[in-house]
Amino acid sequence: MEQTLRLVFRNAEGRTVTMSVNSPKDPLDGIEVNTAMDQIINSDIFQSSGGSITEKVRAEVVSREVETVLEF
Repeated sequence: MEQTLRLVFRNAEGRTVTMSVNSPKDPLDGIEVNTAMDQIINSDIFQSSGGSITEKVRAEVVSREVETVLEF
């Protein structure tokens, strides 16, 4: 099963900014994810069209399973 960690933030204009990490380590530690999100905000190295990332919204793991029905 393919997994993606989505880190969702808010920028200076109040709009949502999402960063995705493919194949995150398993199991994920909520404290480490929280710390990483804080570091992203504090480093201010990522800019979005609405300015700097200013606030954490949520972190979520999305799982996706692909089943090939027919292949040519």
